Amino acid sequence: MGGGGSTRRVTFEADENENITVVKGVRLSDSLIDRMKEPSSPSGRSPRSSGAVNNEELKKRIAEELALERARRDSEAQKRRLKQEQMFVRDEFGKLLERERISSNEHLTRAILRERAATEEERQKAQRFAKQLEEKDRELKKHDAYYKEQLARLEERVKLF
Repeated sequence: MGGGGSTRRVTFEADENENITVVKGVRLSDSLIDRMKEPSSPSGRSPRSSGAVNNEELKKRIAEELALERARRDSEAQKRRLKQEQMFVRDEFGKLLERERISSNEHLTRAILRERAATEEERQKAQRFAKQLEEKDRELKKHDAYYKEQLARLEERVKLF
């Protein structure tokens, strides 16, 4: 902290005790800040009016910077929460789609099994009807043969008379 003027800019922010803290981690007390605001040492240099900082202006500037920093942190936190919520919603939506797909597949499988069972039942019914038809056809052929035989006997008897 020499007597020469520094062209370096330093940004301050207030900590929880309303003390001033340098962003780079160096803590400055109120008394040091007050000394920094005072005119230069009594070596005869006159204080520059533009260099002197009003305590109220400093507090106002610090409050504005704090508000901006808080807003930035809040915005970042809100973005993180939003991303987390989006990921949660995406995961939940994926789970819902998976459940719907499984449910749909189960319904489809049940419908296919019902159709197969109905088809098998119809096939068995058709086989039973085919067997019944064959039996009726055999019976009719037997009856036809029997009646033809009876007719032939009757015709024989009629010829003998």
